[in-house]
Amino acid sequence: MYDASTTGGHPNGRGRGSARLVAGVAVLALVVGGAAGAIGGQLVSGGDSDGASVSALEAPRPAKDASNAPAGSVESVAQKVTSSVVQLRVQGAQGNGEGSAIVLTSDGYLLTNNHVVAGTEQGGQIEAVFQNGQTATAEVVGTDPTADLAVVKADGVDGLQPAELGRSDDLTVGQQVVAIGSPYELSGTVTSGIVSALHRPVRAGGDSGDQATVLDAVQTDAAINPGNSGGPLVDMKGRVIGINSAIYSPSGATQSSGGSVGIGFAIPVDQARRTADEIIKTGKATQTVMGVTVQDAPQGGALVADVSPGSPSEKAGLKSGDVVTKLDNRRIEDSDALVAAVRSHAPGDKVTVTIGDSDKVDVTLGGKPAGGR
Repeated sequence: MYDASTTGGHPNGRGRGSARLVAGVAVLALVVGGAAGAIGGQLVSGGDSDGASVSALEAPRPAKDASNAPAGSVESVAQKVTSSVVQLRVQGAQGNGEGSAIVLTSDGYLLTNNHVVAGTEQGGQIEAVFQNGQTATAEVVGTDPTADLAVVKADGVDGLQPAELGRSDDLTVGQQVVAIGSPYELSGTVTSGIVSALHRPVRAGGDSGDQATVLDAVQTDAAINPGNSGGPLVDMKGRVIGINSAIYSPSGATQSSGGSVGIGFAIPVDQARRTADEIIKTGKATQTVMGVTVQDAPQGGALVADVSPGSPSEKAGLKSGDVVTKLDNRRIEDSDALVAAVRSHAPGDKVTVTIGDSDKVDVTLGGKPAGGR
């Protein structure tokens, strides 16, 4: 434990030990420097022959550097993306909160997390704060609680800079990324790291209590903290590749006390793009489904507990007791992994499902209302 009250004294002799160590370094420097002492003395003497004092404070200020950040640097990414990131201040029936969002359209459609705006469902207010200091009230257009995504519309704004959206299939583990948002209301905060893992199933409680948010997440070690939610995770070309949504918190940590431990999660941009586009066009979102109820299989995989009548799975021949071990080439280790894998697809996509060790069936995925507002 560090105690600031001990830094100025020498309790228990510890300060004297530190002094001896520093003195030893000074002696070592003198011994090593002795061989060059004469040369060093000549240099000093030659540079200050008149004895006049030279002050850094009196030197002229250097010319201002041109803003030419190297392409692919964190600096260049921040310059490109920051103006497309918005701080959200939320006042809801259950209290106040904050989050981040990205600009989707020049006239004020913004993408954020459902959990950022969920508190306004029973009434409340959302204020959007732009990087130039401009503020606007915002209204929820639609949400998808199962994907933790929401679209809001800022009123009376125009000329905003939309973010550039990338592709999920361009992502690789180890590539550099940048997170931008408003952690603890510190708008425009930029952090950097790498993609730590892909297709990480991450579960969080659904706001309705009966449906869980299971993310097919991009894991990153870029610092993400409370208030970053809804902000972008971007590649080194400044393209959004994920929507920051969740962080790992050690057991017992609360949102107010917990912060980044280097394990953050973002919703892949392909899923975010698809959901946002549907909400803007229709006001609703569609959840991708197989039509099965699953649970963890004892030996690994997702055990099919029930098959919905008329569902894609029933049409493909799946039945209760089947154990799903792969979806396409993706290994399914438990029920959450299957849910995340299915939700990473769009309704109508055809996937190959492996049952047990080798049996394969093709399933055309369906869709149902996501249950948001």
